[in-house]
Amino acid sequence: MQPTSHHSHAIVTLIIVCVLWPVDSLATQGHAGIEGVLVHQFAHLFFLFSMGLLIFWLRQAGLVKAPGWRYIQYAAVFFILWNLDAFLVHYLDEQCLAVTVTSIDSWHIRIEAMKGPDWLAGLYYLTKLDHLLCVPGMACLMLGLRHMLRETRQTDPGGGTP
Repeated sequence: MQPTSHHSHAIVTLIIVCVLWPVDSLATQGHAGIEGVLVHQFAHLFFLFSMGLLIFWLRQAGLVKAPGWRYIQYAAVFFILWNLDAFLVHYLDEQCLAVTVTSIDSWHIRIEAMKGPDWLAGLYYLTKLDHLLCVPGMACLMLGLRHMLRETRQTDPGGGTP
């Protein structure tokens, strides 16, 4: 069933309202105690290793010749970079306590290097922009899956149903 024009307008209106009428997102996750941080860090390393293994497997099997799998390989590269980035942020912020972040007002924060050189504050700021790695990774994953779905529909027009 294709969405009607009315549904499309409603979705666009909802998106515009959400963008222009922001509220606290509460999208960050705190890690209670060092145990939570260490488990979370291990999860980043596990995900990073898994994506590396996926890339290795895709290349060994020669699947990256197909556009869908090639996009999934790109997604894995972005997810590796994202995990490295997130690991570094957690390390600086929650493990070695190299930086402190102070809220000045609702639009401004102060990032200061507490342990180590002053450039750590700038590095921390840049690495907090991890969505610049994660979002393209998710987009590549979506494109890869979309290509695979199209290929499946072309080879099996009935969609596998009897």
